[in-house]
Amino acid sequence: MNIGICLDRHDFLYDIHSLVKSFFPEDEVSIFTADDGEKRAVERDLLIEVDIPLSGDRKGTKDRLKREIYETLSAYTGETLPWGTLSGIRPCKIPMKMLSEGRDRAEILLYMQDHYLVSEEKASLALRVAEREAELLETISPIGDTYSLYINVPFCPSICLYCTFSSSPVSAWSPHIDGYISCVVAEMEEKAAELEREGRGRKPVTAYIGGGTPTALTAEQLERLLSETRRIWDFGGIREFTVEAGRPDSITAEKLSVLLKYGVTRISVNPQTMNDETLRLIGRLHTREDTVRAFRLAREAGFDNINMDMILGLPGEGEAEVRRTLDEITALAPDSLTVHSLAVKRASRLRKTIREDREIDIDADRDSFGGLVFRNSGALMDMSAEAAESMGMKPYYLYRQKNMKGNLENTGFALPGRECLYNIIIMEEVQTIFAFGAGASTKYVYPDGRIERTVSPKDVKTWLERRK
Repeated sequence: MNIGICLDRHDFLYDIHSLVKSFFPEDEVSIFTADDGEKRAVERDLLIEVDIPLSGDRKGTKDRLKREIYETLSAYTGETLPWGTLSGIRPCKIPMKMLSEGRDRAEILLYMQDHYLVSEEKASLALRVAEREAELLETISPIGDTYSLYINVPFCPSICLYCTFSSSPVSAWSPHIDGYISCVVAEMEEKAAELEREGRGRKPVTAYIGGGTPTALTAEQLERLLSETRRIWDFGGIREFTVEAGRPDSITAEKLSVLLKYGVTRISVNPQTMNDETLRLIGRLHTREDTVRAFRLAREAGFDNINMDMILGLPGEGEAEVRRTLDEITALAPDSLTVHSLAVKRASRLRKTIREDREIDIDADRDSFGGLVFRNSGALMDMSAEAAESMGMKPYYLYRQKNMKGNLENTGFALPGRECLYNIIIMEEVQTIFAFGAGASTKYVYPDGRIERTVSPKDVKTWLERRK
């Protein structure tokens, strides 16, 4: 389906496009202005014409405009969206702000439902997450006084079908990984020296090594990266040190020993699914048994804060497959569980597969592509939340992405005291995060509310060339 959005002027382009795509996630959506005759003349299945009212209240104008478009599309499709008119990635910012203003729960819930047309269930979830975030953030010093670290290791055993992170196959890059680590170390040294000159010191609050899959490195490379990190930064005040072990097939007893040696307090063992057929289809090289083995190995090594990730909406997975994954995860009893909704992103191999398949037949429910069936729904998310709560976990952070199946969300659940503080910091943008490596994004958060970002090149070769 080809959808056109004709505006009378260039305002709110991103917000309007995101909202329309929420109703038509797999369709072509283009935005243009009324004076662009060539684009207006193109024949389309649906043309939406929008006149943006003139007003000094930009936010109010945007909210009214999105509501009008939402109600029009809801009437046209017969559908409602669980998050209503909200199209941003951080819906919990709204209840967080209202909590800081002293608003009560009933007022916050009513506002989200009436103003943004959010469902009662999602409004309640956002508020619960915001309340837990606010509680945990009270333990962090004011903005400007503290910071966190992120180190990107953009290498994986294989590249997943749905992945758009800055990841490269470790086998192809193995001759260059030592050089990559040297460049990351040099980059950290430069930043640490700069902070000392500014009088901010070298004491981060949290540190997170992600990717990619950091444990795709050899034990020797991992030890070098961790030892250099601890040499450069003073971890005397560290609250949390996370390393994404991620792929079960990359975890060994030797690597776990290295992580413990350098004070890593939290790791992830991420199955995404416990169904071997799906794992093969999405390009992961491990099996369900590998996940069980890696998790038990980490427990036996002494890790008492282990996260697991799963993805809803993977090709071919419905209620039975998700139930099996949840049952197996429950039996392992992790300390936290992050439930992702599949996002079919433009740069992923999954999107490329869909785009190049000349035999694609998009069903009426837009959940089937070229024989790959995606079944993500609120029911699967509810099932996952119930499983997390049955393990004693509560939701503590939440974010959304474009092109998510079912227009849902990603939610982190954790046992009390096992929440990932770094995840909350990055979602609520309450602290500067210095990031290192290819594809890393440093975020400067200032006391006056300003936020600035500097992003490194995603391409490893380009990043290395700029560092040398």
